[in-house]
Amino acid sequence: VIPYGTLFVSDPVDFDLKPGSDLAVTMHIAKAPKKTTGHRSARGEAVFIQSGNAVSEKSLPTSVANTCWYYLCGVEVLANHSAAAVVCLGDSITDGKGSTEGQNRRWPDYLARRLQANTETAAIGVLNQGIGGNCLWSGGIGQPVMQRLDRDVLAQPGARWVILLAGINDLGGGRTAPEEIIISMEQIAVRLQACGLRFYGSTVLPCGGSFYYNNELEAKRLKVNDWIRTSGIFDAVIDWDAVVCDPTDPSRLRPEADSGDHLHLSDEGYRMMAEA
Repeated sequence: VIPYGTLFVSDPVDFDLKPGSDLAVTMHIAKAPKKTTGHRSARGEAVFIQSGNAVSEKSLPTSVANTCWYYLCGVEVLANHSAAAVVCLGDSITDGKGSTEGQNRRWPDYLARRLQANTETAAIGVLNQGIGGNCLWSGGIGQPVMQRLDRDVLAQPGARWVILLAGINDLGGGRTAPEEIIISMEQIAVRLQACGLRFYGSTVLPCGGSFYYNNELEAKRLKVNDWIRTSGIFDAVIDWDAVVCDPTDPSRLRPEADSGDHLHLSDEGYRMMAEA
């Protein structure tokens, strides 16, 4: 029995798990509560629901496919003492919206494969803590980054680095000032660095042509990005705006990086982010 909203860790299970593996976890819910924790998009049909207790079955022949995760929010593994993790903290762009469903083509997926391919970084895990519609300051979907920092970053075993890509939903919602976004990042920096984590800030990506875009938003985005590049509060800055913007119109994504909604990236766009 798990109290609502509480983080529980299961008993350990002894088996080998290679990096990059697909892992199937089967659970039986004796009595589903009225409130259910979950993640509304698994980027493909990755969840299968069937009535009855089938935890020991090899297949679920009468199951219904779903694109939302429920209950399970992470898998912890035993690793060498030198192993560590980078936390990718953000919104739907980190969550991978716009990528090919079911193919693991989010930018954190590409980053994980890049790290695995290098013997010097193969012991670094990648934790995707992106939530679609999420904000930094207030509003949006789910707890804002400022509120979920303890749970989604500081409570993660082995976390050593944090990459933050957020702010477009704050700007697009029209209720958050650039100064509030800046204060959010300053506060996150203080807390992460006090805990010994290295903090990488990313510039806010362009969204020209999207439902969010207007001239006022663009002016605010440029103001925030100028501060990110020059403030000096980050251990490093990842200028993804410069990587994926259209050179002929910097307010828009490159055509090959655009998923088509002019806000989220394509598979190629996410690959470009990880390679940069």
